[in-house]
Amino acid sequence: MFKDQPKGLIPAALSNMGERFGYYIMNAVLVLFLCSKFGLSEETSALVYSFFYAGIYLLSLVGGAIADRTQNYKGTIINGLIIMTLGYVILSIPILSTSDNISWLLPMTCFALFLIAFGNGLFKGNLQAIVGQLYDNPKYASKRDSGFQIFYVFINVGGLVAPFVAPMLRSWWLGVHSLAYNAKLPALCHEYLSVTDSMSTENLNNLYALITETGGNAAGDIQAFCAQYLDVFNTGIHYSFIASVCAMLLSLLIFVSVKKNLPTPGKKAKAEGVRISDEERRAMAKEIKQRMTALFAVLGVVIFFWFSFHQNGTSLSLFARDFVDTSSIAPEIWQAANPFFVIILTPLVMLMFSALSRAGIEISTPRKIAIGMGLAGMAFLFLALYSYFEAYPSGIEFRELPNAIAATMKAGPWVLLLLYFFLTVAELFISPLGLSFVSKVAPAHMQGLCQGLWLGATALGNLLLWIGPLMYNNWPLWICWSVFLAVCIISMGVMFGMVNWLERVTKA
Repeated sequence: MFKDQPKGLIPAALSNMGERFGYYIMNAVLVLFLCSKFGLSEETSALVYSFFYAGIYLLSLVGGAIADRTQNYKGTIINGLIIMTLGYVILSIPILSTSDNISWLLPMTCFALFLIAFGNGLFKGNLQAIVGQLYDNPKYASKRDSGFQIFYVFINVGGLVAPFVAPMLRSWWLGVHSLAYNAKLPALCHEYLSVTDSMSTENLNNLYALITETGGNAAGDIQAFCAQYLDVFNTGIHYSFIASVCAMLLSLLIFVSVKKNLPTPGKKAKAEGVRISDEERRAMAKEIKQRMTALFAVLGVVIFFWFSFHQNGTSLSLFARDFVDTSSIAPEIWQAANPFFVIILTPLVMLMFSALSRAGIEISTPRKIAIGMGLAGMAFLFLALYSYFEAYPSGIEFRELPNAIAATMKAGPWVLLLLYFFLTVAELFISPLGLSFVSKVAPAHMQGLCQGLWLGATALGNLLLWIGPLMYNNWPLWICWSVFLAVCIISMGVMFGMVNWLERVTKA
């Protein structure tokens, strides 16, 4: 697996682990945190989430352009790590949201999210450009795909740990105050504090039952209990952002200590520019145009993969909270399934590709991406069929059911495990190989910008994420998941239709 790989690969991947830790913390808690802290609706929280995650990837275009123009890739990466850390520092400050302070507290939270997104834009694409530069050496060129797969494994170690941190700290802090965790209680507390006597009888009965269940006194001061529970609940989540600060500082320390041993993409482009004739320039311009066209064609397809895949932080998180039995496993922890499968399955996928290569069967990177879209479709096909046969209603209708009835309808944990298995295999066919594809077709002087374009396509997919919770809350679930199934299958068909052309253009 590590044979004949460049020495800078693992240090570069380790310096990315802190960013992944923070990313998966946010992936696990952001929508639920915005709902529980500020009482925002799930649709509004998902909209904030969509813009935040779009910003992470869209600002990579800015970060790539800055690094390409200044030729200071490493300095841009360091600045990105510092700015991300500042964003997490702001989020780690536990302040109770009230009607008096929400007018400035919510904007401050959004500003912190912007800092994280902007810092990520400076960091992410440029580090990937440096990794790609390692494989421009002919000695390592044939290992480019496998190198990015190894890179993907190591950066997901941070993602594996992160989803356990938030529920652990939150449950610990609740326990300190003799309270217990319940996923439904924050929303009911916010409803009671905002409408009190106008609350429906069904929701009021559910609130009384959950207060007793979590360690409160349903016969006491309900308003005081709701305020206390929300404060303690969200303070525990704030503490998880402190863990993100520590992870970012560790990444910064690792990168600063190894940056001298990593290449600088701009230096190669400058050195090569001295000996290029006019005829060679024209030929290069034509080739660059063809390669950039191929790149944009692939980007247009993967937008819809990320729109579907990143539902793991929106509609799929809500599904885990509402429709899956989380009495023993908090819904945020299911975010660990994806990085766990990445770490476990990547060596198997690499062995499969290696065995096929030895047998004389070479699968091009564009063809692998097309297969990945089909695998993502299988994940949503499974969930759509399961939801259909279980007759699951919309999310809103399900939450309005009495607790006793809703409990009998909940799915077992195996549903999420199987879902994330399929989604992760699809990811392994698309994300690391997509990074490899970009580094292969990108002109040497545009490495940072082209990696930013890949992340920009992810951003466009993320801008659509709010649609998932909207469908989830208003349509029977099998229809919601069928939309994502259709998106993946259509994208797979388009990709397969372009494969021969992409293989000719890129000589993959």
